[in-house]
Amino acid sequence: MATDGAPPRWDRKMQQRLAHGEAAALGELYDRFASLVHTLAHRVLEDEAAADRVTREVFSHVWEHPGDFDPKEGSLRSWIAGLTHRQAVERLRQCQSDGAATPEEIEEKVRVASAAARADYIVTSMPAPLRAALDLAYLRRLDYRRAAAQLGVTEDEARRRLRLGLQMLSTAHRGPRVVAPRAHGGAL
Repeated sequence: MATDGAPPRWDRKMQQRLAHGEAAALGELYDRFASLVHTLAHRVLEDEAAADRVTREVFSHVWEHPGDFDPKEGSLRSWIAGLTHRQAVERLRQCQSDGAATPEEIEEKVRVASAAARADYIVTSMPAPLRAALDLAYLRRLDYRRAAAQLGVTEDEARRRLRLGLQMLSTAHRGPRVVAPRAHGGAL
């Protein structure tokens, strides 16, 4: 985002193109964000078909309501990720309430899925050097010395990248807590 608070030019241009009904804009947006949308939805729902439905719903909403995007609130990517999260959580609640799960079990599943989706979003949106350091250290199980050598940076820089990446990831669990209403109507 620019320092004056203006959204990136691509976001503004995309919103204008969508508002004018330019089908090619929707295709470009889909190409850019479909993987993110599907991954976030799948992370929440743990169901391929449901994630496919949420992906279609999100892009349908974007196509039908491009004016809902407010550039002052953040990037187009963040707005789409937020839409995805809300759609997936709503679908999860609907599916769970149809079964034998208690409201507390449903809300706990929503909380866990929301934290996982936030973590996925944080990782996909963090700068590439931080993501690469985390990948080497945690997925490939390299210590910071070997990660530094692989990245071509000093050991201090590798440790800094890992620390910063982990700090960013730690915020995933600080999202809003969902509190189920009390059964006896008491105040929360």
